[in-house]
Parts: sequence; structure tokens; C-alpha cells
Amino acid sequence: MAHRGVLAGGAFLLICSVGPALAGPCTQDIVRIQSQVDAKIDAIAGAGRTGTESVGAQLHRQPTPGSLATAEQRLGEGRSMDTAIAALARARAADDAGNKPACDQALAEAQQAIGP
Repeated sequence: MAHRGVLAGGAFLLICSVGPALAGPCTQDIVRIQSQVDAKIDAIAGAGRTGTESVGAQLHRQPTPGSLATAEQRLGEGRSMDTAIAALARARAADDAGNKPACDQALAEAQQAIGP
């Protein structure tokens, strides 16, 4: 029985240590810039106009990212962040491939798109 506990503990430690090993060369930078993009999007959405409530919202359905993006486009908002979002997608692909120079370039584009 004691062996089972040691084995379970060892397996737990192995599983916990795999997560950081799976991170790419610029994963932490992606997370940092993603939070900046999210904050900028929240600021734009909070400062913008309000639209009419959709039928789905009236039926108490939760909005999806796609429905939010569609609503913001109808109001003429959110376009300024398209460049940053696309750059972050390229950064994730480069990070997954282990291509740090391409990841850094995409992150620089995302940072430039969101401004200071």
C-alpha cells in the first residue's frame, strides 16, 4: 500500500513538471501581450456606444466571442485591434514551432498595434 502512495505522488510530480516543459520560447511574452490586448479591447468596448439587445441576449443566452465581435463591428468598434489579434495568432504559431525570431517579430507587431 505504501508503494501505491509513492507511485501516485511521483506521477503527480511528473505531470506537474510537464507543463512548463511544453512552453515555447516566447510563451510568457505572448501571455503578457495578450493581457495588454485584452485590457485595450475592454477599454475600447467600455468607452463605446451601446447597441440594441439581440434576441439571443433576451433569451438569456451567453454571448460568444464571435457574437461580441459581430456586435462591435456593427457599432464600428474593435477594428483597431484586428492587427494585434492577428499578430498574436502568428506569434502563437511561431512559438509552437519553436521559431523565436518569428515569434518576437509578431509580438513586436502586436505591441505596436496596441500602442504604449
